[in-house]
Amino acid sequence: MEELATILIKDLKDIATARTFVRNFAKELGFSTLDQTRIITVVSELARNLYLYAQHGQIILYKHQSLSQTGIRIYVADSGPGIADLQKVMEIGYSTSGGLGAGLPGVKSIMDEFSISSSSEEGTRINTVKWLR
Repeated sequence: MEELATILIKDLKDIATARTFVRNFAKELGFSTLDQTRIITVVSELARNLYLYAQHGQIILYKHQSLSQTGIRIYVADSGPGIADLQKVMEIGYSTSGGLGAGLPGVKSIMDEFSISSSSEEGTRINTVKWLR
């Protein structure tokens, strides 16, 4: 894996910065316009969650290579309070912020790989990959 960028999310302007970085890298890697939009949407959601729920955290973007595929890996980490009920948060329609409840379930459905871990001691970690088609 080749690290492309680390973006610290501390305030609202950092969400825009993360969107710009991921747009540029997705385009450079050769993702279609539709997949670029999907990846930007994912980063927007993840950065927004960092800001709303943990107050700060980081997003690390990687160029990810397997033997036969190239993709973009998005790793998100915070040291916030953690997610009390991961199963509930992954249900479509569930929201703690008054939104549509499509956040993390939407991220999972857009990306090809998705994993999440969360605890009050270590915060939340999300690791997700979109493969180039």
